[in-house]
Amino acid sequence: MLNPSIVGSLPKPLWLAEANSLRAPWRLGGAALQAAQDDAVRLALLEQEEAGMTVVTDGELRRRHYIWGFLDGLTGTDTEQLTKKRSRGGRYGDLTDVARLTGTVERRTPVFVEACRFARAHTNRLLKVTLPGPMTIADSVADQASGADFETLAMRFAVLLNAEARDLVEAGADVVQFDEPCFNIYLEEMVAWGMDALEHAMDGVRATKAVHICYGYGTSVVLKWKTQNTDWGHYGLSLPLLAKSSVDQVSVETAASGVDVSVLRELAGKDVLVGVIDVGTDEVESAETVAARIERVLPYVSPDRLVPSTDCGLVPRSREAAIGKMRALAAGAALVRAGLRES
Repeated sequence: MLNPSIVGSLPKPLWLAEANSLRAPWRLGGAALQAAQDDAVRLALLEQEEAGMTVVTDGELRRRHYIWGFLDGLTGTDTEQLTKKRSRGGRYGDLTDVARLTGTVERRTPVFVEACRFARAHTNRLLKVTLPGPMTIADSVADQASGADFETLAMRFAVLLNAEARDLVEAGADVVQFDEPCFNIYLEEMVAWGMDALEHAMDGVRATKAVHICYGYGTSVVLKWKTQNTDWGHYGLSLPLLAKSSVDQVSVETAASGVDVSVLRELAGKDVLVGVIDVGTDEVESAETVAARIERVLPYVSPDRLVPSTDCGLVPRSREAAIGKMRALAAGAALVRAGLRES
């Protein structure tokens, strides 16, 4: 019980890309880039293992961005010549840079399967692979080819994601996680069709199926919004729906938000990855702070269902901070585990 794991991403080493940036260009190309990414993934797996993570990821170190990494493997997409669009409901600004759909979007070959096989060959721990959720992808692109509406786009991506998820399981993924931060934003759409899109993406996936819902990376625009936000009731709508779904694990943010953790009782019967590490700062929490954050959740989530985790991805943080936070996560979980065994 209380086996720790990160949400997914880790900071990129300086030899790969600029630090503390979500979309930084690669410093290398061709075979040199692949070799550098291989080295970075080996190191990321080792660092997670040494820190005490039970489930590991490749740190998303082969992706410039968690959404663009998938888009780059499809036809009819452009993540270089961007356009502007009102996304995330305008939460972080009136207009944001988004990728473009320029033609027929197809998945002619697997996108992350070779990366999954590489990671599988370099760790004996349980392996998680993350994918952007269908609603979140649809919100993050501008369809300049067909002009499809939000729902139609999401359903198209759900089909492509489902094919990718199935192939990832065959390649050795133990957990496939869909990242759907938009479930905290487009509540009416989530109820009307968002859950259906997620179910389509998960259909027939014979591994642990997870969904991650957070309030965003620890970047300046997100942190600014969090300091001004007064409504943290979004999980009150999404979690009961997820409790009825086929998802096995739900990953939620609680460390750096004002969420009332009592809402987590709605997820009875599901594993809950509870964010107890603040990804918005390089300050490393003490084991005692992490333990306290875990303990406040225990009245609502049983220990055998609780997975201590990070609020979101660690990619904007320094590598030193990310390693420190992973170690604190494991140490805090160990403190609570020891206390439970003694009681």
